[in-house]
Amino acid sequence: MTSICSAFRRPRILIIGCGDIGQRVVTQLLSGPNAHLGKTYAKPKIFALSSSPERFAELRQQGITPIGGDLDHPETLWRIARLASNVIHLAPPQNEGEHDLRTRNLIQILSQGAGSVRRFVYVSTTGVYGNRHGDYVDESSPPLATSQRAKRRMDAESVLRHWAIHQGVNLSILRVPGIYGPNRLPIERLNAKTPALTSEEDAYSNHIHADDLARLILGALFIGKPQRIVNACDGSEQKMGDYFDAVAMALNLPKPQRLSREEVRTAVSPMLWSFMSESRRVRNKRLPELKRKLLYPTVADYLKTLKR
Repeated sequence: MTSICSAFRRPRILIIGCGDIGQRVVTQLLSGPNAHLGKTYAKPKIFALSSSPERFAELRQQGITPIGGDLDHPETLWRIARLASNVIHLAPPQNEGEHDLRTRNLIQILSQGAGSVRRFVYVSTTGVYGNRHGDYVDESSPPLATSQRAKRRMDAESVLRHWAIHQGVNLSILRVPGIYGPNRLPIERLNAKTPALTSEEDAYSNHIHADDLARLILGALFIGKPQRIVNACDGSEQKMGDYFDAVAMALNLPKPQRLSREEVRTAVSPMLWSFMSESRRVRNKRLPELKRKLLYPTVADYLKTLKR
């Protein structure tokens, strides 16, 4: 009787950092059967760790059970120790240092429920590859992060891989580039007339639509190979300035002025410059493993859907 009952038990999923992407994941989880697997499963019980009590009502309205806790304060995390067998980690590291203390706090508490977590998806960044001066990278390329924010992500990947091996957890790491989509286009930047680099000095950038990313997260959660890194990007090649030009044309906004590297460096914030100064073309060789055909294979495919 126990085995029969357990076979029909609702899967329990815990989302760490349930912002825009996390909510898109939930929408797809609750909107119907997991057709990408060719099977129908019971709708899961979804929990989200949140340090903002004012968001609890919103989360409940979306079918999510909020759990109060703060990754910066490990003593508040005890409720999640044995809560779910599936974990999606979307929370960014703290803003300083080269170690991701939040991820370290998370796995410390999850380790107290040894054996309870079976599958874990961590959403990292393609920034761990560092500046490749326009060269190609794929999942087998070694990380060469130079910025502290990318080093924190490398640290998170490292501690998670070590933890997963020792805990017997199926870990999937998705390295994600620039996310775009509704409310995620550079409209403010275009309206502010922030300059872009000249074509000759411009950097390659990589992208993924927010809905495609949510679908890839679910693919990794359900069928991702253990201890596997996948570049969750559309694989298209586009320079950053050309991306801004395309968005401007689609929305009838003025294109950004093109300036030299030194002129742009003095005109933008250090954080923005750190993104603009890294150039790489990211290949997604392992993406087919997740059996998710992209809704938007390129940014241009999405921009065509916008009403002028």
